Amino acid sequence: MTMPLTAATAGPAAPAGDADWWRSAVIYQVYVRSFADSNGDGVGDLQGVRSRLDYLAELGVDALWFTPWYPSPLADGGYDVADYRDIHPAFGTLADAEQLIEDAAARGIRTIIDIVPNHVSHEHPWFREALAAGPGSPERERFWFRPGRGENGAEKPNDWVSEFTGEPWTRTTNPDGTPGDWYLHLFTPEQPDLNWNHPDVRREHEEILRFWFDRGVAGVRIDSAAQLMKHPELPDYPAEPGPGEHPHIDRDELHELYRSWRRIAESYDDPRVLVGEIWLPDAQRFAAYLRPDEMHTAFNFDFMTRPWDAAELRASIELMLRVHAPVGAPSTWVLSNHDVTRPVTRYGREDSGFAFRKKRFGTPSDRELGTRRARAAALLTAALPGSLYLYQGDELGLPEAELPVAVLQDPMHFRSGGIDPGRDGCRVPLPWRGLAEPFGFSPASATAAPWLPQPADWSGLTVEAQEADPASMLALYRRALGIRRAEPALHRSALEWVDAGPEAIAFRRGDGFLSITNLGPAPIELPPHESILLASAPLDGGRLAADATAWLRTAPPAEPTAP
Repeated sequence: MTMPLTAATAGPAAPAGDADWWRSAVIYQVYVRSFADSNGDGVGDLQGVRSRLDYLAELGVDALWFTPWYPSPLADGGYDVADYRDIHPAFGTLADAEQLIEDAAARGIRTIIDIVPNHVSHEHPWFREALAAGPGSPERERFWFRPGRGENGAEKPNDWVSEFTGEPWTRTTNPDGTPGDWYLHLFTPEQPDLNWNHPDVRREHEEILRFWFDRGVAGVRIDSAAQLMKHPELPDYPAEPGPGEHPHIDRDELHELYRSWRRIAESYDDPRVLVGEIWLPDAQRFAAYLRPDEMHTAFNFDFMTRPWDAAELRASIELMLRVHAPVGAPSTWVLSNHDVTRPVTRYGREDSGFAFRKKRFGTPSDRELGTRRARAAALLTAALPGSLYLYQGDELGLPEAELPVAVLQDPMHFRSGGIDPGRDGCRVPLPWRGLAEPFGFSPASATAAPWLPQPADWSGLTVEAQEADPASMLALYRRALGIRRAEPALHRSALEWVDAGPEAIAFRRGDGFLSITNLGPAPIELPPHESILLASAPLDGGRLAADATAWLRTAPPAEPTAP
């Protein structure tokens, strides 16, 4: 295991510049396993990402967010971490990661990595030691081992449920072969939850943060950030828990923890950034994590889960801007990620919202309609105040892949009893060039097929094909991100609503920029403007087509005349 760098020998700094870069940054999510395979083994790797840095720079992103790249048995796509200070051998080496961070920084691109603090892998040394040490041992205090209830402890310790459906408790076996204590895992059995009341757990994660910050990482995305703290007595669920009273979600003790992490982040000359993954229905509780001494930003999942409806999306925008304003934090905007059905497929369905519980095989989708709406949504979100997250492949307009059951690997599918298709459909390797699998994901000399099969009809969605088409989704994203970077109004200016009818979302940013999205079934008139900066679809008789967005250059407001 490599030792942390000292301050005197710290790795390369993130790109110099605005200390508040994260407030309006475009952050590209890299799911390494599916991005680019450099050695032909069918699995994406860090050298593959390095080989595509120019593509990412041309796309116009400010930072890369890497989902877990650590050693892991991959029981849950890498979120079951066995060693937080190294790289999964399939992805490369620690030296590869350090070089990637440096190469990206040379192109003005920062690096954000995933931290997974709620749990570790069952192959993590701490958990192996805990199993070997037996009941009542100090090694087990880093986790949540408990005797069962009922006769001979045969019943689980409480009534909690897993995030992946099924039971969150697994019973161990004593050295003599008899049934032993149970351990808690809010996700899969291969992901035992850590006890954040234990000083070893806190100290270890502080050292992990410094380990990566010293190597030039510009920030961390904190997985399941509202789950870490548990009620120490692990009680059953209360009938009607009040704010902060849930036994394992959004505990008040979390805020002190993230304040301590913020102090670490700000101890660097170029302060690092904390980004939380927080799913909470209470908007005020959500915003509490974004106070000036806690996290910098948190994922806004509300917008991503709403259906394609003007009233719904506007309500989400208003809610998020209102919630973030008192704490002075920017909202984040995202259309998808490695867990969520891709926009092209989602927006083409009769129910165009998203909920995990609704995922089912064979749900029909109109790809043409979904693509049109995804293009409009891309411009809508890119024009909103705050930071923008882009999941790899959305810039290509990739649909959710319908995969054969035999190739599925996601535990959400198996733990649902086979009802839920899981998340593999949005994790299929990217198509780069060519007319057949592996579409340039792997080199021509590859000895293995991609780890998930690519749909045969993706030949028209490759980067190569779209670069030759000025009307492609890739071309739209490149132009949009270029305008977003060059347009001062899209960096810090507030949003001012414009009335364009009940089926439209329109707003100004600063002097001279206006975005309008038509979510209705018929074309609508454009507001007064001097020119069209960009549109997601051709105009229809001079009007904005259905399911389309336009960015307009408008005349600045007239100066008031003297009385």
